[in-house]
Amino acid sequence: MKKKLLALFIGSALVLAACGGEDEATEKETGTTNEETTTAGVDVEKKFQQKCSMCHGVNLNDGRGDVPDLTTVGSRLSKEEIEDVILNGRGTMPPGQLQGEEASAVAEWLAAKK
Repeated sequence: MKKKLLALFIGSALVLAACGGEDEATEKETGTTNEETTTAGVDVEKKFQQKCSMCHGVNLNDGRGDVPDLTTVGSRLSKEEIEDVILNGRGTMPPGQLQGEEASAVAEWLAAKK
């Protein structure tokens, strides 16, 4: 029963993640946004909320034991290691949730979480 529930949850997460698209022009704007949340023209907090918060929680820690707490992920992993996980997945996290510039920007933002 637990496996079926987990499969249903992961399947739902993938479907919802695929629906998280937004206007590309917004991502490429380099206006005057908060530097802490904008990296390489990507609003990383917004991207995290769209693609990652369903599993990791809006505060980077949903409290479940099977999903890593990201509040201090930068003290455990480098930007490159975080980006590798984003691109290739790990454990129950599927690969390719973010790609290219978005993956790099979110990895840099998370690496600063010490």
